[in-house]
Amino acid sequence: MAADPVSSATQQRADELKGEANKYFGQAQYAQAIAVYSDAIELSPSAVLYSNRAFAHLRTEAFGLAIEDARKALALDPRYVKAYYRLGSAYVALNKYRHALKVFKQLAKLAPKDRDVRTKLTLCEKEVKRAAFEAAIAVEAPKPLSETLDLDSMTIPDNYEGPRLGDGDEVTADFISGMLDWMRDEKLLPKRIVASVLVQLKRILASLPSLVDVDIPEDEQTYMSVLGDTHGQFYDLLNIFKINDRPSPTRPYLWNGDLCDRGSWSFETTFTAFAYKVLYPQSVFINRGNHETQNMNKMYGFEGEVMKKYDANIMALFTECFRTLPYAHVIEKKVLVVHGGLFKDDGVKLDDIRKIPRGGEPPESGIGSDILWSDPQPFNGRGPSKRGVGLSFGPDITERFLKDNNLDLVIRSHEVREEGFLEEHDGKLITVFSAPNYCDQMGNKGALIRFRKNNMKPDPVTFEAVPHPDLKPMAYASNLGMFGL
Repeated sequence: MAADPVSSATQQRADELKGEANKYFGQAQYAQAIAVYSDAIELSPSAVLYSNRAFAHLRTEAFGLAIEDARKALALDPRYVKAYYRLGSAYVALNKYRHALKVFKQLAKLAPKDRDVRTKLTLCEKEVKRAAFEAAIAVEAPKPLSETLDLDSMTIPDNYEGPRLGDGDEVTADFISGMLDWMRDEKLLPKRIVASVLVQLKRILASLPSLVDVDIPEDEQTYMSVLGDTHGQFYDLLNIFKINDRPSPTRPYLWNGDLCDRGSWSFETTFTAFAYKVLYPQSVFINRGNHETQNMNKMYGFEGEVMKKYDANIMALFTECFRTLPYAHVIEKKVLVVHGGLFKDDGVKLDDIRKIPRGGEPPESGIGSDILWSDPQPFNGRGPSKRGVGLSFGPDITERFLKDNNLDLVIRSHEVREEGFLEEHDGKLITVFSAPNYCDQMGNKGALIRFRKNNMKPDPVTFEAVPHPDLKPMAYASNLGMFGL
């Protein structure tokens, strides 16, 4: 159905708003771009405006909204090529390759000579075939690499002058101290050392439940620090250690997921947390985030980075560790820490979280998906997720969950906050995000949340971004070639 005609003055104003929104987009101010595109759409809806807004939604990982806008664009102009790109890209981001394949097949009919379209179509075909092959051989899956890798056959180069593990490949405080200095100078650890640490970590994680209970030591000088997303911003992580001290039995840390992707030192950021977990298994804790998943690692840079710096075996070990990370921690029986948020259904108990299966990729639905992907909303009830997976949940949902489980607070991450943290849902939920000036573009502060045993009152600490070497975010990302248009 064609849109009602608009006056020339209205169309002129819509075009002005489009130009303004495009400028915001070019400055990576995606929220402002979305708002202004929306104003333009109110005046004069068009395929271009919906497609542009879909692109902005893609950049904020609001994949569900991107799909919705791309479909609206195609309803107005079924031959609008960029809308097909947006739609296919969103499906790829959600690991829905069969849907993406249909989109790119349609696009190939519109642009049969476009080499980029053919490349994307081929990529989707390969992913669909790969998924079918993996499903077919699932019953005959080989043993994990962590159980079969011959570490003794791996050698450290004679000219290596960096930090070394202790006797028996023990991770020591001296090793980590030297490792941080070594990696700060953009030097690589030998593959033998990396593999040994990851194998040790996998064994530690495999012994844990999907929800881990954490007690803070009685010492009045001890506090637990909860970090939100760090997303490969290694130099900001080093600054956190400078501000807050390094992890230790008197400075326990809980990383709340999304250690990797986007930032171009994702190996260093993730391996630092993992090495500390091996050194202090009773004082360092790590939740799985939605970016500790295979599909996100393919798209947002971690796999490309590890393959550039190491090889497929090291990436396979990281994937094993990601698949074995817990989904939640409860601090002092009062504070639940999860990456994304709460659940589609009422009545979820902590024991249900403890029983979430691990060892593979998260399911597309259910509490194992909700806990990684959901976001809070300011009004009561539940709503569809802007991301196309998980849900939006209101203050009443948070209050009910806390009451049902005798908890006081939910800490979650998963979203940028201007000050690095934000109290929401009447103070019963806090979002914490620890990657300042996210992707070198957002201008936000980072934050962490401290807790002491004696009162368990959340104590936020904020910080600004620090300089890093001249390497842009997403330097290793492939995005399957999808998001550049």
